[in-house]
Amino acid sequence: MSGAEPSGIGEAPHRCRGCRPGPLVRVLDLGKMPAADDFPSLDEASGTTESAHPLAMDLCTGCGLAQLAEDDTVTAEPRGVEPQALRDQATDAVTRVAAGGWLPGGGTVREFGSPHGGSWLPLLTERGYTPVEGPADVVIDCFGIMHEPDQRAAFARRAAALAPGGVLLLQFHSLHAIVRHGQWNALRHGHFAYYSMDAARTLLRSAGLAAVTAWEFELYGGTVLVAAVHAPAEADPVIARIRAAEAAVADPATVRGLQHAADHQARSLRTWLEAELGAGRTVYAYGAASRAVSLLHLAGAHRGLLAGVADASPGKQGRRMPGTDIPIISPAELVAAQPDRVLLTLPDLLSEVSSRWPELDGKWVIDVRESL
Repeated sequence: MSGAEPSGIGEAPHRCRGCRPGPLVRVLDLGKMPAADDFPSLDEASGTTESAHPLAMDLCTGCGLAQLAEDDTVTAEPRGVEPQALRDQATDAVTRVAAGGWLPGGGTVREFGSPHGGSWLPLLTERGYTPVEGPADVVIDCFGIMHEPDQRAAFARRAAALAPGGVLLLQFHSLHAIVRHGQWNALRHGHFAYYSMDAARTLLRSAGLAAVTAWEFELYGGTVLVAAVHAPAEADPVIARIRAAEAAVADPATVRGLQHAADHQARSLRTWLEAELGAGRTVYAYGAASRAVSLLHLAGAHRGLLAGVADASPGKQGRRMPGTDIPIISPAELVAAQPDRVLLTLPDLLSEVSSRWPELDGKWVIDVRESL
């Protein structure tokens, strides 16, 4: 059905990116995939080497960190457009953190950014914080630290950036949410770590920090924002509650459910696309996101089944989805094409795209399994 070549589930030979010793167990193997951030030009033919990058997830049974097994890709990611959902969540997060007494104002702030765009600095400067390059009273990392291959060293750098008495605000996509919702395609090249609360606490402790409280958000199906300070410090009941709810993801057998989710979703998408084609309906997608790259490749999608993928990022428009011949078009081109169906690859964007392009009302598809 696709170019993926799963190599099986079993012991993984690499050292843990967090605690070093491991041991590591393979919990998800998508075989050979295109690089998630390499969007070739339309006139560049897809060769066999384009979809030849191993993509697998290992789970450390020592510290609980789920991680990218290896990454042999070297790409330059086109800058994405920050979705409204992410901006709204940032505003909500800062409001809730301030309400908890963690942002008294008038101090310094430092941000470790994410290549996916967006910044919390404007929200903090509005509250009287001054951005600095050295140690700061507030250190922010929103989805940035997962891009660091050496997780132990990355946490140490955040700790070194935190002034005495300061707070590190660390946000991540919860491994518990990934497993619970079957979000197997959260795994991608360049994303080296996937955290449970226990794994995050272990990494924080290794850097001399302690998680003291946390906030949960619905973004991406479940994200967690942790407040950490220099140790020693006591955690509040929120940390214990999240740890208890996430206990199952310490078991490799539970996390291996992602393999079934991947196989099932890919088969379902291929079946649905073929059914739509057979019924004479034209299908497009919206969102040339990294998770769409692995989904379309695993499903064996091509231009004959999916006419195009629209994306708001000018840097991606005029290119094609990696490993396929499917063009990436602008939202205006999508509306002009008058498609019968539009597969939304990022469900968090539904409210935003529905209000922005009312011409597509009734055409959005979130889960093809509901349409079969």
